[in-house]
Amino acid sequence: MRHFYSLFMWLLQPLVRAKLRRRATQEPVYGEQIEERFGFYGAQEAKQHDGQFFVWVHAVSLGETRAASEMIGELRTALPGMRLLLTHGTATGRVQGRSLLQQGDVQVWQPWDTPSAVARFLNHFQPRIGLLVETEVWPNMVAACATRHLPLCLVNARMSEKSLKQSQRLAWLARPAYSRLRAVWAQAAPDSERLAGLGAPISGVFGNFKFDAVPDAAQLQQGRTWRSGQGKPVVVFANTREGEEAIFLQCLKKNRSLALVESASVATKSIACSSVQWMLVPRHPQRFDAVAALCESEGFSVSRRSQWTGGPQAADIWLGDSMGEMALYYAASDVALLGGSFAALGGHNLIEATACGCPVVMGPHTFNFAQAAELAAKAGAAFAQPDMPQAIAKALALVRSKPDLEKAQAAALALGREHGGAAKRTALAIQQLLA
Repeated sequence: MRHFYSLFMWLLQPLVRAKLRRRATQEPVYGEQIEERFGFYGAQEAKQHDGQFFVWVHAVSLGETRAASEMIGELRTALPGMRLLLTHGTATGRVQGRSLLQQGDVQVWQPWDTPSAVARFLNHFQPRIGLLVETEVWPNMVAACATRHLPLCLVNARMSEKSLKQSQRLAWLARPAYSRLRAVWAQAAPDSERLAGLGAPISGVFGNFKFDAVPDAAQLQQGRTWRSGQGKPVVVFANTREGEEAIFLQCLKKNRSLALVESASVATKSIACSSVQWMLVPRHPQRFDAVAALCESEGFSVSRRSQWTGGPQAADIWLGDSMGEMALYYAASDVALLGGSFAALGGHNLIEATACGCPVVMGPHTFNFAQAAELAAKAGAAFAQPDMPQAIAKALALVRSKPDLEKAQAAALALGREHGGAAKRTALAIQQLLA
């Protein structure tokens, strides 16, 4: 059956090229080195000197690349002589990944999953091991690595119920791919059970790399300075996805004086939305202009990060239109609303916010980070709400109660200390596997 899949992937190649050209009009990085996607590397350096070897890490997008950074640092200690071969599928991942490279490392696009492209990739770089971060398992890549006896592992592995059902519908393709991996280290027991149900060789449950992340100190300091200079609390709606900003803005428009619901009782008091400085940070850079235009069309003034010189400018909404500065935005905020959790998208990485001491209010859809959401909620660092109006109400309740806010901020900072260590455990396991 994989031969039919391979034929399908081969036939898709012209459409992939056309899609990349279209996306490059908005995100130029997609137009860079397109031939790498198909296993052609030109003069890309692949020679390995005595004692050196490639450790291939595949981090498809921004979140996976940020998570992988902690493991890569531990691997450099555990495996002297390693050179990093870093691959991505998205522009945001590739841009973020540049900060992880050292002399001798190589960064290329993930090869399209045809037998020929995969073979050219493996022949050119000849990695000693492949490490797929979180979810990316491609049938032809797994088969090629198994044939070559190249250990291919899934690290920081997660699988939601939704993803499991999708994989079960394609079990004829998914089960052989998962079962031929060399090792799988899962984030949590539920992830382990779902992956094992697809035949994956579970080697351990190590936790989540994201708990090991250390925010950029300069960004933390700058953000806290900005926050201390405000005369009112700051609430950020971070990593927003298309459609969520419109819901958010409508809530602000319709509730200029928003009722706060305390526990399950009726409203007891009102707080004006204007008493808070709101900030929006879209997930994808190609949407920055559209989100700014949306805010203005709804009657809100906007101050864009890209236009700040000495610091934030007065406006109804600050727009975080930059990449790689999430620590800055979280440090500048008292509370964060979690993007991707108010539409059925599964949410985004809330640990990034808690590591900056910023508690999180999340919507009903957090299946992509179920364990982290559960741990954060249990610790008092995150608060689940059924919809946007109640999430905004909860954020306002926190910022208007200094004791509650300080308690949540302390819980957020403690979360990483309690659940860290996954990156180091994984690096040591990889060291033992290679030995």
